[in-house]
Amino acid sequence: MSEDAQSVVAWTRSRLTPTQRAYLAGLPLTCERVESLYVHANAWKPEGWEYIASATAARRSLEATRGRLTFCGHVHAPTLYHWGATGLVAAFTPIAGVGIPLGAQRRWLAVLGSVGQPRDGNPAASYAIHDEERKQLTFYRVPFDVQTAARKILDAGLPEWLAARLETGV
Repeated sequence: MSEDAQSVVAWTRSRLTPTQRAYLAGLPLTCERVESLYVHANAWKPEGWEYIASATAARRSLEATRGRLTFCGHVHAPTLYHWGATGLVAAFTPIAGVGIPLGAQRRWLAVLGSVGQPRDGNPAASYAIHDEERKQLTFYRVPFDVQTAARKILDAGLPEWLAARLETGV
């Protein structure tokens, strides 16, 4: 973790009560539900906080779980990986508002993006909704008051690049 990132973690921790820290520390690193795995960073070593930023890393994560669907964040750039019968893992960037059918012949890993500190050139918050009944995943982007959020970052004495990232999305 970079020095700036460490300072942000320290700043955040200093604002949490002992009860809040204990609650967060007690949360599981993964959650399994039916055919899905939910994890913040990756499935192969959730406590290591390593990024999924390539097809190789996505494959490693997919190999570490039995689930057909894996949902994660941490990278802050919405991406959908799929692993089919050919054995290749491929990635694509989803289009906001367009449903993606999650065919049963593939395994899927969705990096859902971020509601803050985006890394994909789009400052809008990113999230996705999985429709289990229709077997479809739809990513969404929602604009928010970036200038006010950036100003609050600066007013808190946090690194300037965190505020700038909100405005540029990179």
